[in-house]
Amino acid sequence: MNWLSKLAPPGVKSIFTKKDTPDNLWVKCPKSGEMVFHADLVANKHVTPAGHHMRIGPELRFSYTFDGKWEDIAMPEVARDPLKFKDDKKYVDRLKAARSKTGAQDAMSCGVGKIEGVETVVLVQNFAFMGGSLGMAAGEGFIKAAETAIARKLPLVVFTAAGGARMQEGALSLMQMPRSTIAVQMLREEKLPYIVVLTDPTTGGVTASYAMLGDVHLAEPEALICFAGPRVIEQTIREKLPEGFQRSEYLQAKGMVDKVVSRGDMRGALSQILSVLMQEKPVARPYAKTQPAA
Repeated sequence: MNWLSKLAPPGVKSIFTKKDTPDNLWVKCPKSGEMVFHADLVANKHVTPAGHHMRIGPELRFSYTFDGKWEDIAMPEVARDPLKFKDDKKYVDRLKAARSKTGAQDAMSCGVGKIEGVETVVLVQNFAFMGGSLGMAAGEGFIKAAETAIARKLPLVVFTAAGGARMQEGALSLMQMPRSTIAVQMLREEKLPYIVVLTDPTTGGVTASYAMLGDVHLAEPEALICFAGPRVIEQTIREKLPEGFQRSEYLQAKGMVDKVVSRGDMRGALSQILSVLMQEKPVARPYAKTQPAA
């Protein structure tokens, strides 16, 4: 206890207690390092003044994409721990922690709603759930979204975000790559649009499968999109990579991405593409004034 605290009148110290300051009141921008007021970040759809697109979960993604309401599609249940995997932690414990953290059963969330009047199935991959890794549950989620789109004759939009395949499921996770590829082919046979929005990061087996099979590929600015990451490549070839290598803008210049679209413009861009592919006229609707908590 210092001399100032001894002189402070009763009740003054309680005004400045730590509990009165929320932990997320200010957020540090990873790009510029500046502190951004959380309310301003929410108002700008979680894009910092420096233009950095923060990673967001399915609820926010749905709210930014759909006109307003949407229908949640239940994801199929899968075997919890088929290989009884354990490294420094049991796989079941990792799943339990991820479910507690995110409130979701796995990395995929699916919803059906309208994007400026065009009814669409939207699948969102949540990087906060074990790095959005592709396992059996994520694979089944992708197939469920494709089947829903086929059953309702609707386009499918997928927001990807993943560190790759889920190592705790071994070859079972790798099997989801051809299974999701077959699901994409099913959409094409039904002549239904399949749009991929690549967000930061999209890597590994996800990039090697359904993330690069879209009819149109959009990407958020400066998103990392690759199979092997830049650090691995630099260590392998022992050379410094070009500035911006494997980022959205670089891949657009090389023809792997059709267009880089900021989060604030994404709904309008999707509406224009879907209305052409589905031959529907888009209906302009304002964003909801209230947003769900981050």
